[in-house]
Amino acid sequence: MLSENLKHFRKAKGLSQEELAIKLHIVRQTVSKWEKGLSVPDSGMLIRLAEELDTSVTVLLGETAVAEPDENAELKAIAAKLELLNEQFAARCERQRKLWRVIFVLLGAAALLVILFQLADLLHYQAAMAQLWSDATIIGGNDGPTNILCGSNIPFQAGKWLIAIAAVILAVVGIYKTRKR
Repeated sequence: MLSENLKHFRKAKGLSQEELAIKLHIVRQTVSKWEKGLSVPDSGMLIRLAEELDTSVTVLLGETAVAEPDENAELKAIAAKLELLNEQFAARCERQRKLWRVIFVLLGAAALLVILFQLADLLHYQAAMAQLWSDATIIGGNDGPTNILCGSNIPFQAGKWLIAIAAVILAVVGIYKTRKR
């Protein structure tokens, strides 16, 4: 049933196997195997197929393009159950995608805050050092003047910077990968 319906709706839409495969981001041979009945698409791909062919999963699975009256009732019931399961699967996948996207956005925001605080510390340190050097006194000695600087609290810590930058990169990649296609 699926193989015949797939071929019928693909041709009715005026698509070649290659064109349909490109739209679905798969290889042409996969579409060929589906149409020959050698394999079947998974539930997620079945939903995408129905969308590309402007039909429903029920029609793709159960109803033939040329309907046979004695088989229709049972096939419609099975197709309706499969469509319900596919819709539930698609909804679950969408919820998971949104959850991961929120996680990556929060990770990116936290990493950017860490970078901003590190940058503020570095700027504060630079300003304090400029002030310290402007107020530095020169103590004379036998061999000439000597500058003395006491204390060194350098806020630039490479580990924090590297972790924060890696977290930002991870967040950007995660946000990109979880976009809606």
